[in-house]
Amino acid sequence: MADRRLQVFHTVARLLSFTKAAEALHMTQPAVTFQVRQLEDYFNTRLFDRTHNRISLTEAGARVYQYADKIFEIYSEMENAVREMTGEISGSVTIGASTTIAEYMLPALLGDFRAKYPEVSIHLKVANTDGIVSMVENNAIDLGVVEAPVSNKNLVVDECRRDFLVAIVPPGHAKADHKKISLDELLEFPFICREEGSGTREVINEYMAGDANCQACMNIAMELGSPEAVKGAVEAGMGISVVSNATIQKELRLGTLVAIDLDPPLDRPFSFVHQKQKFRVRVMEELLEFARGYCEAHREP
Repeated sequence: MADRRLQVFHTVARLLSFTKAAEALHMTQPAVTFQVRQLEDYFNTRLFDRTHNRISLTEAGARVYQYADKIFEIYSEMENAVREMTGEISGSVTIGASTTIAEYMLPALLGDFRAKYPEVSIHLKVANTDGIVSMVENNAIDLGVVEAPVSNKNLVVDECRRDFLVAIVPPGHAKADHKKISLDELLEFPFICREEGSGTREVINEYMAGDANCQACMNIAMELGSPEAVKGAVEAGMGISVVSNATIQKELRLGTLVAIDLDPPLDRPFSFVHQKQKFRVRVMEELLEFARGYCEAHREP
């Protein structure tokens, strides 16, 4: 309903990037540029200064951005009020999730949500935890779901559930018949880990840093970019690893991996992350509430 030119301008002004705005709006960059130029023609003034691949708001652009903020806040308030009266849940929401969550938790959650609210359009972006937090900070996504603590105090972090991590080895490994494994025992073997910026990598680093005897002593054999790649390398006998217990259920059933509890145990939060917005659209509120209930129902014992 709101002026499309103003929506596009507002996104570009918020992100200070035509490229990022095009990605956030699911448009091509030329289409974004066209909409902004149409608005500039309407006001007969430049709204952005463009220099050396960087853009900034002109004085007129800053004024338009202030009013656009107010317009969209009132628009969202109006839309929510009407949706509450009619009971209708529709619209679109963009979610970002770290790799482990996107592959092993969100498919079932979002499938159940779409079954209940078929009129809702959901866009999913996948990155490591650092990337998802950055997207939330830049308003490129409405909601992030991450697997590591978030340090930005300006964001709302709502813990969904605890995720338990375990060591994994191939069948026939020297430790395969152990019920528990200590940090010192882990460090005896080549270690396969996720890339820097991964939530899994971050919590493992913190876990190992808590041992006074461990001074950068992890023998990293490989750094890989997904849980599937890590599991495949361990199955191939290239080393051992520590992963989320939720990611290995199929391999445990097939007998291609063996899970060993860590001693001391290691867990981490799966959390929702979003901006401290005064007003959120109804579909966002409904998704958050649905996800909280889903996580509670599927909480690990």
